[in-house]
Amino acid sequence: MQSQRKHFLTSRRARRTAAFSAAALALAGLIAGASLASATEADDTTTTSTAATATWPTATGEVEVDETIQVSGTFDGDLQQYSGVSDGGQEEGQDPLFEVADGGTIKNVIIGSPAADGIHCYGTCTIENVWWLDVGEDAATQKGTISGQVMTVTGGGARGASDKVFQHNGPGTMNISDFEVDDFGKLYRSCGNCSSQYQRTVNISDVTVIAPGKTLVGINTNYGDRATLSNITIVGDDDADISICDRYTGNDDGDEPEKTGSGADGTYCVYDDSDISYE
Repeated sequence: MQSQRKHFLTSRRARRTAAFSAAALALAGLIAGASLASATEADDTTTTSTAATATWPTATGEVEVDETIQVSGTFDGDLQQYSGVSDGGQEEGQDPLFEVADGGTIKNVIIGSPAADGIHCYGTCTIENVWWLDVGEDAATQKGTISGQVMTVTGGGARGASDKVFQHNGPGTMNISDFEVDDFGKLYRSCGNCSSQYQRTVNISDVTVIAPGKTLVGINTNYGDRATLSNITIVGDDDADISICDRYTGNDDGDEPEKTGSGADGTYCVYDDSDISYE
């Protein structure tokens, strides 16, 4: 009997010890959970602090493109994802996925990969809410030769441009606003060595720039180019490595243009320090 009682007391003591251990583990779990929740809230707060970043859309469908789509009037892609035409390389002279005629609008399009040479604009055109998931040769190029033409890019975003996002070959003005660019070479370049050269103007406003990147704007001072920038937010460039505005001496013989300077000068590169913010 004494042996049985001793065994009973030992078992009860073991159960009590186990119960206390379980309670301790549960309490530790609650504390850890509270700490994790606080950390998560802190992370969410950090994400919110860089909330200038856009919400990229989800494609409603996929369209494989075998030859350039001609756009006149308004083309609404209903946020379908378009890709094709090229093999995804970076060689010059590729055909575009879309060719927009003078007066045309292309909107609500996602451009996947391969993206060829993106969009070509011939004259005054509007590119609205277009998203490039992986930029091909370029995202969009102003190819028109009409005096006074305006290419307007509003909304949307572009990622993975090893060279240029927007290329300006013809005359006139390019307006870029409410746009996000992420991992790029140049956001905008006035052609430095086209066979036909013009004075060009670019206005960039309300744009979010996510590092890494090299240059926001490249213009040719010898042709009278002018770039105006306002409300630019640069994310993740702690050392301010991304150049804001580079100035070149362009040519019409195909040679590599000479870079002559960088930064605001009030004539060709027009912006104040307050127009550029870093997060």
